[in-house]
Amino acid sequence: MTKRSMWRVFFVGLALLSLAASALASTRSANPSNYRQLMRTLQPGDTMILAPGQYPPLAITNLNGRLDAWITVTGPSSGPPALIAGEAGSNTVEIVNSSYVAIESLRINSRNIPGAFGISAKGGLQNHTHDIRIQGNVLVGQGGNQQTDGISTKIPTWGWIICNNQILQAGTGIYLGNSDGTQPFVHGLIENNLIQDTTGYDMEIKDQVSIPAIAGMPTEPTSTIIRNNVFIKDDRPSPDGDRPNVLVGAFPSSGIGSLNRYEIYGNYFYHNHREALFQASGRISLHDNIFVDAPADYAAVVLRRQNFPLQLAYVYNNTVFTAGKGIYFGSAALTGDAVIGNLVFASLPISGPISRSSDNVTSPLVAADAYVAGASVELGAMDFYPHSRKCEGAPIDLGSFRGDVDYNLDFNGVRKDKPKGAIVFRGAYAGMGVNPGWRLQAAIKPAEAGSTTTAAVQRPSSFSSRANRMQTDAQTTTTTLATSPLAGCGSDHPGGRSCFCDANADAAGLLLWCTAAPQH
Repeated sequence: MTKRSMWRVFFVGLALLSLAASALASTRSANPSNYRQLMRTLQPGDTMILAPGQYPPLAITNLNGRLDAWITVTGPSSGPPALIAGEAGSNTVEIVNSSYVAIESLRINSRNIPGAFGISAKGGLQNHTHDIRIQGNVLVGQGGNQQTDGISTKIPTWGWIICNNQILQAGTGIYLGNSDGTQPFVHGLIENNLIQDTTGYDMEIKDQVSIPAIAGMPTEPTSTIIRNNVFIKDDRPSPDGDRPNVLVGAFPSSGIGSLNRYEIYGNYFYHNHREALFQASGRISLHDNIFVDAPADYAAVVLRRQNFPLQLAYVYNNTVFTAGKGIYFGSAALTGDAVIGNLVFASLPISGPISRSSDNVTSPLVAADAYVAGASVELGAMDFYPHSRKCEGAPIDLGSFRGDVDYNLDFNGVRKDKPKGAIVFRGAYAGMGVNPGWRLQAAIKPAEAGSTTTAAVQRPSSFSSRANRMQTDAQTTTTTLATSPLAGCGSDHPGGRSCFCDANADAAGLLLWCTAAPQH
């Protein structure tokens, strides 16, 4: 038997064990009067469904599923929600010493209480929490002040999946890590979320000075994937300081974690008239994103040393439309850079100390209509899909980026070489004419069929890279035998459809439910 066959047999066996575990799992219905008692009894594989109604703050404490048997706490998949209501002095959902737990389809309303985070894991090394899935929730009422977060981790942690959530008008949307760099967030997946109209950051992942020696913490190089999200800011003042839509910090300078990366692709960054749409230091790959409407006196995309050096920066196949600078390197990347195949409309499209820049198409804003279907900063009018051959050029070899997840897929999840047999389009779209994909809007971007599945991105740290490739092969052949505990992320999850209602009334706790807005 070949090694490949042995791995296939092993993982088919693992799938069968998963089925056996699932057979022992139970589904329990809960309501505000009994949910705390029932939660204490949950075992690996169990699901607790919260009935519609209003619940006090939710504590996920000492709940530990398994890789093959997650514990799920969920609200209804449709209709009136289970609403977790904030109270002064506590976070609305707190996670302590738990793992392989999914929190799904809840409405989490902190009622604009300052400091009442939506979902929190805090406590540093005293809180051993990892492998948490936050999926299909609506978070509102975290706008008590700029320091109040929708989702926050202040522990060393790994394996989180944050997908298909709406975080609306929070002080800070997602804040992962701590300002002193001691609470690293490692090997996560953040996808298909709508984070809109925050006071500060839509999302920040803090610098990491070291990775502590914790059982289960990945020690091999890993990536945190940030893909297919919508990051939008409005013009409300930021009393604690103006912030970019998204900022990602650096990794440790040596040792464990020093070769980790952020892979950021397929995202839509829209509107910020006081700061950058995106800023990074450390090690990043940034591709097939769309950046629209940054300040006239600042750059849309900023890559630079901040607290720690910019080490690695691959920037390819992005579309940028802004009045000021487009892609700006404030300092040189110490170990490597590439700015390739981008489509940039800006007063100064690409600037800074860049050693490898080629095959980009640039133009002033006023000429953008000659390149794309709708050169506008207005939602509903903007459409950056190419409508002329001005967005094409000589074939580009992206082989240098083959290690990036989905490096060969455009913003719509289409193979970049599909239209022409080679990669010839500049910017985030590979095609010309009428956009066949999702229209840019203030809504959750649906998963595209071409993208790598959530399960394929997640990598159990106990296996070598070769074993992981074998596992992926085996999972492909056993899809009908077992359902991944990660199923639902990267799909049109019913709890993740856009929901629009009066934010002030909802934040005050006056609305339990609002009707899903139609998708376009």
